[in-house]
Amino acid sequence: MVHVLSSRTLLRPTDPERSRAFYGEQLGLSVYREFGTGPERGTVYFLGGGFLEVSGRAQTPPSPAVQLWLQVEDVTAAHEELLSKGVEIVRPPVREPWGLIEMWLSDPDGTRIVLVEVPAEHPLRYRPGI
Repeated sequence: MVHVLSSRTLLRPTDPERSRAFYGEQLGLSVYREFGTGPERGTVYFLGGGFLEVSGRAQTPPSPAVQLWLQVEDVTAAHEELLSKGVEIVRPPVREPWGLIEMWLSDPDGTRIVLVEVPAEHPLRYRPGI
């Protein structure tokens, strides 16, 4: 068995500066660390219990099979804040049949980002009898 000590999601954007502006300025993710120099330098952002590394450069956008799932405290407040920063919202917050409130957006390369609010009564937060 492999003993995993840490993990991160790696993105290779087609335009690294544009992606750093999106994740750092528009989404407001905090920087964990930076490394290297020049346009392909690496920037690692905090993602709650994980990390997102934006580094290098790709010639083509990522597969639509790659998506980011980010839990936030209040998706309605996040919606308003992101709109004020000019982030294009693919779908505003909606309560899904499975009980989560989800909002969809995309990064500059089209990577789908799902912002999720877990309501207090949802089984992910509340388990009766435990």
